[in-house]
Amino acid sequence: MSPYWVMMGIILILTPIVCWVFTLGRKETRTPLGSAFQIIHDKRYYLHVLGYLVILEWKSVTDDLNEPIKISTGNWTEWIYALEGNATLWVQQTFENAILTEFLNFHYLFIYLFLIYITTVYFAYVGERDLTDKVTLNYLLIYAIAVPYYLFFNVEVTSSWIPGMKALLYHDGWYSAFYASHDPLDNAVPSLHVAIPFGMILLNWLHCKEKEIKMREWTHWPYHLFIVINTILFIFTIAYLGIHWLVDIPLGLLVGAIGALFIHHLQPRLRNDHGKMFEGVDKKKVASHTFWEGAATLVILFLVLSATSYQEENIDDRVSMRLGGGDSTFEILTPLQYGEEITTSIKNLDETHTLQFTIIWNDAASIYMDEGVIDWDELEKNTTTYDVLPGEEFVITTTDVKIWHLVILHNDAENVDDVIEVRILNDYGDDQMWKAVALSLPSMWITGFVLYRLKRLKTAGRSMIDSTPSHKWEEE
Repeated sequence: MSPYWVMMGIILILTPIVCWVFTLGRKETRTPLGSAFQIIHDKRYYLHVLGYLVILEWKSVTDDLNEPIKISTGNWTEWIYALEGNATLWVQQTFENAILTEFLNFHYLFIYLFLIYITTVYFAYVGERDLTDKVTLNYLLIYAIAVPYYLFFNVEVTSSWIPGMKALLYHDGWYSAFYASHDPLDNAVPSLHVAIPFGMILLNWLHCKEKEIKMREWTHWPYHLFIVINTILFIFTIAYLGIHWLVDIPLGLLVGAIGALFIHHLQPRLRNDHGKMFEGVDKKKVASHTFWEGAATLVILFLVLSATSYQEENIDDRVSMRLGGGDSTFEILTPLQYGEEITTSIKNLDETHTLQFTIIWNDAASIYMDEGVIDWDELEKNTTTYDVLPGEEFVITTTDVKIWHLVILHNDAENVDDVIEVRILNDYGDDQMWKAVALSLPSMWITGFVLYRLKRLKTAGRSMIDSTPSHKWEEE
């Protein structure tokens, strides 16, 4: 059974259960099934469905750009590793357990996606229109905020860098095939498994704080606690499974906070709770917003382009991955269209040990992966493998269309401390940088909006969580 059908099964089974459990004792908050379609129409919840479709397409376009531009954007993993070292390896080795791994693999993929979906459904079911809006926007906009960091500040997953670190999720047959075609594996910073649920938590808190409701006395406190518990579990999971670095956690919290503040302050205007959406907007305000938010956008854009320039200038010193003795990992090659090709350059930066690799279709690779380990011995028996001698470079061209490929790399040394550093450059022959910049501009503007909004609130002597549109301030 594919992950898609598992997810559909979870939705069908758990949706009514979750909605029923968290409204026990509060039957009056439940939406009668017979009036569901009328409420969807009256409250324009069909726009929320459209929002989810938009983010799926946005993610698809972003992922399609990730690999082709990486030859220019490089990666920053070495900087992160210099900061925190093997901390996540300690987490994995301390708690590693087969049953725990299976549970967390399932939780990381399916419960994360279910939590995003069910939170929108739950708040719609209990009549919380504003929170339904906000948690839907939370998924859409927090991903949008993360786009420039994913495209221009690539960081490999911990299992591709720390010697001896197992990819307990990505090298586990059934999951590996799915993730290789849905996750570039170098989008470690920030963690959306932290950012998105934390955005939900913060939106709930802002909602209650502004309405002067104590969190523990809030009608939906049990469901809020459900989100908090899952978020804590996500934080442990991303370190344990060989995915994220510890620094991804505070950066994920920061991205979640920016998204939540933006949504909290924007949603009342979108819903016309204080008059027409553009009421109070005049030339002076437009000019002021354009200047301050435009300035913030340009500063962030300058940092992004400077980072890209640095990576291009230092391409000869770039390290893409590190493998300890006995380690295996893989690089993903995205599908091609007719007439396209990928030229892959693999350089063994070590002076002593030989690097081995093979190229295999993604769907055919899963049988060689189990419990965080790639069975290199079986791969050698059934595929064509290549040796890259110390200091040597191997260039290979891929032309198969519409197929995901994996470049599986292996260090055959016996000692985990015999580390091979590898540089992999994939030339897709197509400059997509302008698209990446265009996709990143909304994130930069959102950040500028939040900073300028907080500045205006402080200048006006108002609370930082006051979501009242500024044209109402003078009236009050």
